[in-house]
This record gives sequence, C-alpha cells and structure tokens, in this order.
Amino acid sequence: MVSRKNISSASPYEPVIGFSRAVKIGNRVLVGGTAPVGPDGRNVGVGDAAAQTRRCIEIARIALEEAGASLADVVRTRIFLTRRMDWEAVGRAHGEAFGEIRPAATMVIAAGLIDPEWLVEIEFEAEIGG
Repeated sequence: MVSRKNISSASPYEPVIGFSRAVKIGNRVLVGGTAPVGPDGRNVGVGDAAAQTRRCIEIARIALEEAGASLADVVRTRIFLTRRMDWEAVGRAHGEAFGEIRPAATMVIAAGLIDPEWLVEIEFEAEIGG
C-alpha cells in the first residue's frame, strides 16, 4: 500500500475547506494552488507579478522540503495569471527557480483568483528521485 502524508501550511482554511498545502503519495508530491501570502497572512508583492511568483515558489519549496523533496524534483507547474501582460515577468521569475530544472509548465490566463490582489497562483508536481 502506498503511504500518504498531508503537508499543512497552518492555514485556518485547511480544515474548513478540506485541503492540504501538499500531499505526498509514495514518491510523488502534489502542491495545491499556491498564492502569494506571507507568513503574517498578508499578500506579498501587491501589484508585482514577479514578486508574487517568487513568493509562491518559496511557499512551495517549504512544502516540498517537508515532504522530503526539493525544487529540483518538480516535474510540472501550472501557473494561473489574472493579467496577460504579466506573462513575461512571471516567466522570468519562474525561470530563476527552474531554468536548469525545466519542468513541464502551463501558463493560463484566469478571469480572477480568490483574492483580487493575487496576480498569480501556481500548482507544483514533484517526483522524488525522478
């Protein structure tokens, strides 16, 4: 039987909505939609899509490490943007973290995200040892 480990971000919404920041199943780690929220609960990089992307990646890195993985294990990202004009800045910020790793990536323009200050939200998939 494959083991399952839920990784929490300590968000007060996790038990209410019924989600985990990440889930590790065997050697696979799935990090749910990650938004640019700081440790204090405030939005990071308001108006700056690149800064928000860096914060999303940092949050995911922490969850991945708790699951025994790293950014180097990421095989797929899904990036949701609210403004088409931000794609290059977000792409560059993504490239700072993943330029050598080069996961499969998707970038989608969304009508909006839960918080109107969020310009970007990112999902990550990792395969440990992959």
